[in-house]
Amino acid sequence: MRHIASMLGLFPCALLLIPGPAFAQEQKTTVTTFTYKKVGDLEIKLDAHRAADKKIRPLAVWIHGGALINGGRQGIGPGRQLLQAGYVVVSIDYRLAPETKLPEIISDVEDAFEWIRKNGREKFQGDTSKIAVLGGSAGGYLTFSTGFRVQPPPTVLVSYWGYGDLIGSWYSEPSPHARHQGKSQAPAEMAAIEAGPPVANSRDRKGNGGTYYRTCRKLGIWPEKVSGFPESEAKKFAPFMPALNVSPTYPPTLMIHGTKDTDVPHEQSLIMAREFKKHGVPHRLISVKDGEHGLGGGKPKDIRAAHAAILPFIKNYMK
Repeated sequence: MRHIASMLGLFPCALLLIPGPAFAQEQKTTVTTFTYKKVGDLEIKLDAHRAADKKIRPLAVWIHGGALINGGRQGIGPGRQLLQAGYVVVSIDYRLAPETKLPEIISDVEDAFEWIRKNGREKFQGDTSKIAVLGGSAGGYLTFSTGFRVQPPPTVLVSYWGYGDLIGSWYSEPSPHARHQGKSQAPAEMAAIEAGPPVANSRDRKGNGGTYYRTCRKLGIWPEKVSGFPESEAKKFAPFMPALNVSPTYPPTLMIHGTKDTDVPHEQSLIMAREFKKHGVPHRLISVKDGEHGLGGGKPKDIRAAHAAILPFIKNYMK
């Protein structure tokens, strides 16, 4: 497939370096689960994390990663520093590929935001007038996607090693990287996962989604398996590709990415930065030298500095 240029949860030890206020350990928090959507018998849920009081608080949404194949709402990743700073942090599930395809995945994210806006103030005392969105890897892709798929758009976005291109060679050709090698999943096992019932959390799946993803990357078949679109019909991806849908009304965006990422190339954030610049969208890209996927391998001081930039960036637009 042609590269995007021609067409114009999953956090490692690096997160231990996220700074937090000294009082965070003393702050009592609660987690409440809600069903925001039901498809057949499948309940799609979200968790609202907040301080144990009834005060109306600023609102952030965390979107987990996992290649759109794996993961779940449990845990809030870097969103915990916002929780410590007094935000309500909502972590959402969404239906996962390959049982569910990309258009339906995106519709779940859209529906989650609609539910949050309608119910967030009453259900968990979140100020729904402004919403920050954060996500990592595939969650970073979905975070980018909220900037043009969710209406009205969120207030501010933070993408951790996310991507705006779904059909570039990095995803649509066999990966040369060691992380994607190893024994492939048998075709019958892959077919069984694909034919399985929809899941909104990979812990509910029968079959190994991790091996499924690795095999997709090894063979260069991830875009088709996740989207359901044939490789020959690249134009069908366009409505779901953030890099093709940036406009002057896109939310201000902070991006954090390691320069040696072998799962999602650093170039993906560079592509988005170029689009933001072209359309006059406020943005910042923090590139962590030598950082792999999740920033591991980068210098601890650089990782700390990257995470320390998140809260000030968000606060600047959530006033």
